[in-house]
Amino acid sequence: MGLRALRGGLVASVALWPCAVLAQQAVVVPTVTLDQLDVVATTPVLASGGSALQLNRIPSNVETVSAREFEQDRATLDPTFTLARRTPGVSLSDGQGNSNRQTLTYRGFDASPLQGNPQGLTVYQNGVRINEAFGDVVNWDLIPSVAINRIDIFTGNPVFGLNALGGAVNIEMKNGFTWQGKEVTVLGGSDGRIAGSLQYGQQIGNWAFYFAGEGLRDAGWRFQSPSEIGRVYADLGYRTPDSEFHLVASGAKTFFGAAAATPVDFSRADPRAIFTYPQTTSNEVGQIQLNGKVNVSPTWDLAGNAYYRRYSSVYVDGNDGNFEQCSTRSSNRGFLCFEDDGFVRAPGQSELAFRNQFTILGAQNQRVPFTAGVPYGTIDVTKTEATGYGGTLQATNRDTLAGHNNTFIVGGSIDVADYTYKSSSTLGAINPDLSVTTNPANPNYGFIPGLGTTQLRTAAALGIAPSAVFGSNLYMGLYAVDTFDVTDALSLTAGARLNFARITTTDTTGFSPDVNGTHYFNKINPVAGLAYRFLPELTLYGGYSESNRAPTPLELACANPDRPCLLPNSLVADPPLKQVTGRTYEVGIRGTVPKFYENAILNYKLGLFRTDLTNDILQLATPGNAARGYFVNVPATQRQGIEVAGEYVSERLSLYANYALVDATFQFNGDLSSPNNPLSNNGLITVTRGNKVPLVPDHQVKVGFDYYITPIWRFGMNMQAFSSSYYRGDESNLNRKLPAYFVANLNTSVQVTENVQVFALVTNLFNHRYTTFGTFAETGPVAGNYTINDPRTTTLAQPLSAYGGLKVTW
Repeated sequence: MGLRALRGGLVASVALWPCAVLAQQAVVVPTVTLDQLDVVATTPVLASGGSALQLNRIPSNVETVSAREFEQDRATLDPTFTLARRTPGVSLSDGQGNSNRQTLTYRGFDASPLQGNPQGLTVYQNGVRINEAFGDVVNWDLIPSVAINRIDIFTGNPVFGLNALGGAVNIEMKNGFTWQGKEVTVLGGSDGRIAGSLQYGQQIGNWAFYFAGEGLRDAGWRFQSPSEIGRVYADLGYRTPDSEFHLVASGAKTFFGAAAATPVDFSRADPRAIFTYPQTTSNEVGQIQLNGKVNVSPTWDLAGNAYYRRYSSVYVDGNDGNFEQCSTRSSNRGFLCFEDDGFVRAPGQSELAFRNQFTILGAQNQRVPFTAGVPYGTIDVTKTEATGYGGTLQATNRDTLAGHNNTFIVGGSIDVADYTYKSSSTLGAINPDLSVTTNPANPNYGFIPGLGTTQLRTAAALGIAPSAVFGSNLYMGLYAVDTFDVTDALSLTAGARLNFARITTTDTTGFSPDVNGTHYFNKINPVAGLAYRFLPELTLYGGYSESNRAPTPLELACANPDRPCLLPNSLVADPPLKQVTGRTYEVGIRGTVPKFYENAILNYKLGLFRTDLTNDILQLATPGNAARGYFVNVPATQRQGIEVAGEYVSERLSLYANYALVDATFQFNGDLSSPNNPLSNNGLITVTRGNKVPLVPDHQVKVGFDYYITPIWRFGMNMQAFSSSYYRGDESNLNRKLPAYFVANLNTSVQVTENVQVFALVTNLFNHRYTTFGTFAETGPVAGNYTINDPRTTTLAQPLSAYGGLKVTW
């Protein structure tokens, strides 16, 4: 669905309050009720299938957010917004300055759209894993939010396969059996936002059809930061008493600008400031899948899915070129060289040969003349494409065992992906407004006769060189898990999953032969746990599980500090990385009190968790050249903490509150590279056991309520507070932290008639200026009159924003 609307948009208004006078109309609205979420699918295959268990039989934590919660935040079209405001242990880190492209962190593990960010959560959409093939990234902007029925976050369940170190996010979408009707929503607001969505669902006999589409366009709150989103989703279903099948198709296309942090020297002068640009991200995805379930007998059912997925991403980034005149110790004096202070001369290599290898060359090996006074830059372009296909087949048995209830699940999955990755750099110049451009008519803008906009590289293809690789991933899994009711109150779960990964990468440029290789990883991950129901309103659970993550193709192809990558624009060396393994322990209580006060319901939980990782993978910058980096295993890291949550629901009032302590630490002593850390020692920082993992706040508190002031007027408010955290690149914990912050949001709706609703959403109500992401940059002059004196770079949060809209149903 493409939106072609003028920028300017509508600004949401507090004028909704007068609409309350319409309360005198005989409008019937449903009373507030707690969603029926006590049955949970314990595998990603067909949530309605036989793998679903009652929550009180599951020996690990499960967090659920329903469609009702997402609907209250419909003006954002962003599921991470709702997950972050509602779910204990979830925080957001905005490294790109766009609310649609944030990193979701749960218990200190990331599901991020940032290429190169170590991923620790696996994400499924209708049973299909949507971590992308090349870097395991999760593009939240490609998920059709209006079509989400519910999201479950699981911990301690290896059945979800690779990369479920911190857990798995299972997104269940709507279909024509679960949602019927017609709905159109239009909205507008701050920063010229114009957006809309539509839904249609109908069931005719055994057949059902569902369609959803949504689009968004705004100018962004920072300079050069527009957003454009178009997403569609369709489901054709067929159901009999013994079977159910769904043919599902979905697609999305998004575009974003200004995707990077800003030096604090700039944002102090203007909160909307960015750094060098262009910085644009263009994503596309298309997917088709077939889901099915058949009841083979009264106690056996067979379920599965098959899918085909096509993904493409293009990233354009204007950067400081880090170019200079070739050294007097080089035979290329008078020509352009790439800075060489991040590299060490090879044993036996002459000084002259060492310096000459950094000479900039063009497509025909031309040397580039050096021009004094030109603030050289580059326009770097990366393009990632992947085609994935595969499926899962699973059998579930519910026969009694020795007279006791028993649920046995056995299954297997296969996921194959072919990918290509290309990157190149074009010589340009940084303009006084910090844009990076090329101009054939002006040699001072970096245009080279005979070179034009062709790809640049150094003579030795170090640090800057075009890359073009292709490869494939093969992920396979076999799993079996059994839940046995020892008594009516005690359930025992035990099982395991075998993960196998084969990753192959081939260089096609000839510059990076070390990229060529095939890597194999495998591990058996067990799970065991107990759930004991002391009372119908109180369950005690506890469990142990293991998990593993295979290094991504990006990490494997950029793992040598002697041949670093211009992340994410070059792939060079390929020494082996070890797979990450995790061990998770959990214990807790949970329950629901159906008549806590009169007809009110109380839902509560208290849990403790700990996950120990060995061979965790970090992304590090190269000493002397922060633009380049590499990936490395570190011996051990740990995440542990406490989660407390409660929800009270009465006829007119819904109230929730939760608290999470997330203690994410390094569990080793050693030196790491962080060249721009102002307290580093020649580019190195010392990590000691117990140092905090950056960008993970220790404490978070979330509260919110919804109240029906009249039968047709609902008013809600929520607040989240987070403690301070360390900057990325400060693993030694020596610099001052990102400050603690809190943010409040308002939402309201008025049911004008039975079919018409007006609504509004206000985010960052008190217009707090805070940041959720920070790192360090190289200080010094940039271009024109710009100078970076403070090495800190941050992304400020979106300021006070208001949106309003209209929803029509029939």
